[in-house]
Amino acid sequence: MPCPDRSSGFNIRLDSRERFVKFDFAKITCCRETSGSTGLSEFCAGRSLEEILDLDFQMLVEALDLNADEERQFILYMELNALKAAIAQFLGIEHSGADANRCQVTGVQYGDGFMDITLVILPPKSFPVPGP
Repeated sequence: MPCPDRSSGFNIRLDSRERFVKFDFAKITCCRETSGSTGLSEFCAGRSLEEILDLDFQMLVEALDLNADEERQFILYMELNALKAAIAQFLGIEHSGADANRCQVTGVQYGDGFMDITLVILPPKSFPVPGP
């Protein structure tokens, strides 16, 4: 299981309409990719940032068929929590499901038809207890 007490680097790619394309999530301190192939990035592809902010963890556990895999549920929680925090920070809003104070935008790069947002994400204050 990845260590929960370290900051992470987070990169989000948006298309020209500011719709989600993908993200990359990696630990800064242990230089290890955090993603456990949860499917969250693919699930979010094409969605608006507001839609992603409203995603529910338990619904995603079901939709991504992670009920029997506690480690991947943990990674999903880390990914979703960081993604929501990053989106709230980028949009400059407060959202009940996102702690925008956990992240700092370190760069925004514009390309032909895309925007890449780079952030540093602090670890969440708490983690969910895995379901039955």
